[in-house]
Amino acid sequence: MHEIIGALFDLDGVLVDTAKYHYLAWKRLAHELGFDFSESDNERLKGVSRMRSLEILLEVGNRTMNLVEMEAAAAKKNEWYVEYLHTLDDAALLPGTKAYLEYLREQKLSIALGSASKNAPLILEKLNISGFFDAVIDGNSVSKAKPDPEVFLKGAAALSLAPKQCMVFEDSLAGIEAAKAGGMTAIAVGTPELLPGADRYIRSLEDMLP
Repeated sequence: MHEIIGALFDLDGVLVDTAKYHYLAWKRLAHELGFDFSESDNERLKGVSRMRSLEILLEVGNRTMNLVEMEAAAAKKNEWYVEYLHTLDDAALLPGTKAYLEYLREQKLSIALGSASKNAPLILEKLNISGFFDAVIDGNSVSKAKPDPEVFLKGAAALSLAPKQCMVFEDSLAGIEAAKAGGMTAIAVGTPELLPGADRYIRSLEDMLP
């Protein structure tokens, strides 16, 4: 077992739950198009790209759009989502997040964010946790999506660490696969049924506190 001296975090579902803001923005779009979009409909959008999410939304409402209209609708949804993000504060942090980041700092571990979100810097700032991160690798700096390990390999490199010296915290299967493909220890926020292949399972970062 190599000594682990770096921690890489996915953002959504690990540090904070911004899923509800995505849902509010999609629901608002559906409402504008004249139909309702329920929370169970929204379940189908988990871990899916923005354009594919829009296709599912249109299926739900039995609507069609051409590509130009779809791009405009997806852009509008994102604007609303970012608008909602501006209302975020550290009350939105998931249990144990701040305490665990403080603990890692005390233990002198290096900390990076590895998230597909292009809004990651804004979210960290709103949550008042930007200062904990030595590096932020987000959707603006990677070209390959998870399960490709690019985001985590770039994170390890930014911390000047070898992959085997890093542990990754993830709540999605693609994220766990990316961590393992990159040669890192994968800690899943979730269950073995939903996230097979991880090295350890926790309910939240609270479980990591000594």
